Amino acid sequence: SLGRAGVPADRVVLVKEQVEPDPEFPTVVFPNPEEGKSALNLSIATANRSNSSIILANDPDADRLAVAQKLPDGSWKVFTGNELGVLFGWWTMYVHKAKGGDLSNCAMVSSAVSSMFLKTLAKREGFYFEETLTGFKWMGSRSRALMEDGKSPKKVLFAFEEAIGFMVGTRVFDKDGVTAAAAFAEMACWLHANGGLTPNDKLQELWGQYGFHGSYNSYVTSSDPAKNKAMFDAMRVVKNGTYPEEVAGSKVISIRDLSVGYDSSREDLRALLPSSSVSPMITFVFDNSVTLTIRGSGTEPKIKWYSEIISDTIEGTEAKLHTFVDKALAELMRPDEYGFQSRKV
Repeated sequence: SLGRAGVPADRVVLVKEQVEPDPEFPTVVFPNPEEGKSALNLSIATANRSNSSIILANDPDADRLAVAQKLPDGSWKVFTGNELGVLFGWWTMYVHKAKGGDLSNCAMVSSAVSSMFLKTLAKREGFYFEETLTGFKWMGSRSRALMEDGKSPKKVLFAFEEAIGFMVGTRVFDKDGVTAAAAFAEMACWLHANGGLTPNDKLQELWGQYGFHGSYNSYVTSSDPAKNKAMFDAMRVVKNGTYPEEVAGSKVISIRDLSVGYDSSREDLRALLPSSSVSPMITFVFDNSVTLTIRGSGTEPKIKWYSEIISDTIEGTEAKLHTFVDKALAELMRPDEYGFQSRKV
């Protein structure tokens, strides 16, 4: 796939310890690049030896893609799923426009817990954006529906979720790490050839052009469903039997609770996205430009949280986000009270 993207074979270095499939995954603690830098230790060592500047890593079934770039100081930046979503969103839009395409009949899709950068991009550039529930079951089906709409069909350029899942184009209506790797390689080569930019350079440019979209996501583990339910129930009655009006010193602008189909930002108070009592997910929008979503995992004993801040400035904004979210989670989730365990990095 990299060859078809224009990358010469002699420029690709494989991690020999991980080339052949092994169901025991002996080279990593967790065989999932979503876990971050620890899953890339062998890749980083190989890249350092071979003087490579970009790492592309698929998970065992090749539906996810992790990417890292070597910085000028010799350290490695592992891009978050949201940062990769920013780069892919820009790239797929750029390629479409470069081929003479009209953006007005195009669409991009992302999940409700992913960065809203595509929404920002759509407003600025004039294409359609749609938000779905988490998972490519939803994003893939909505992408197909948008393309097959009899009245106003859309060309879906890109869809993504923050958990490093990307659908670049519509070869398949699902996350596809192989196609994503080829597309990223093509983009990186183009950036280098046109201005000597790196992917991280381009990311910084996009922050300046469209606004910084900083994210801070993680999870706690909990094996007691009763405690999980009690925690979510408590959030709904924290203010005299209703949702909170203020959290960590910031005013709550709106709340969307997909457990019960409630959305305070809508006139009829009914959420547009499907609701489910067995898949709790509550989103808070605050007056400090922070959005925080807390949801129960449907597949793991985890309670996950996702946050984003949108700002015209980068400096100090990420630290502001971390400080506020940590305080907000202490109030809303009360992990010590319920015995939740913090993520082990």
